[in-house]
Amino acid sequence: MAAVYKINDDFYDESFALVAVHTTLQDYSLAYELNQGLNLKLKRARKDFDLAENKSFPYFEWEDVKRDIYWVLISNQSCRQQLLANNDLFQNESTFIKPRLIPEYKDVDYLLKIESENQVEIDKFIKKIASLPQVMASYEVKTDKLKSKNNLIF
Repeated sequence: MAAVYKINDDFYDESFALVAVHTTLQDYSLAYELNQGLNLKLKRARKDFDLAENKSFPYFEWEDVKRDIYWVLISNQSCRQQLLANNDLFQNESTFIKPRLIPEYKDVDYLLKIESENQVEIDKFIKKIASLPQVMASYEVKTDKLKSKNNLIF
């Protein structure tokens, strides 16, 4: 009798926390403020995270070897715009849309992904992020209910 193996399609390790950040800052300015306020060393990745055609997301990363934490700051909106063709009254006008990394949280500007095997004090980081200038809000996103959590694999 042959053995039957079932493969679970959810291979993704969920040992990370996700913090949503609402701000008017540009990505490099927010990375600088986070580096100063949280004592991080985020650096811009050489390539953007390409999710699909016309969906490219700039991100900053840092691996904290001492505390065994991998930090990623990623924009929730694509830096590329999709051109939509109109077949109506304004067909000569171009219409652009900005795709989102996490469509469920379309109002979120940036996401801070914190990967660690150890327990991380997320509330402490959220309070520090919220105290930064020009940051309107920051809060933890529950990853177990995200429909598009596979977009966070990079």
